[in-house]
Amino acid sequence: MLNLDTHILLFALAGTLTPREKKLLESDEWGICDIVLWEITKLRQLNRIELNLNDADLRAILRGVRVWPIDLEICLATLSLDFKSDPADELIAATSIVHHAPLVTRDQRLRKSKVVPLARA
Repeated sequence: MLNLDTHILLFALAGTLTPREKKLLESDEWGICDIVLWEITKLRQLNRIELNLNDADLRAILRGVRVWPIDLEICLATLSLDFKSDPADELIAATSIVHHAPLVTRDQRLRKSKVVPLARA
């Protein structure tokens, strides 16, 4: 199972993945930290994305994505991160550590981590 960060999920929904990302996402199931759903909602509220969050097709796609809740283990895993970022990114990265799910991200700060398992094509 792969752990998708917020932007990778949005790129997948918009059909704007790179060929490498597309191949990677086609090869495995998708998971997300629950804060990704909040981030998408906030991006919509701020008019930074045009996604219709009430669209039945979107909801059907999201029902097929595993959503990991933030729990104590994920919170504690943020203490072992080797980078500092916004809290959402730290929780997303910690989710990869706790659930042994390689993270799919374009974020260079996260990609430089030596403790977060990263997806490689």
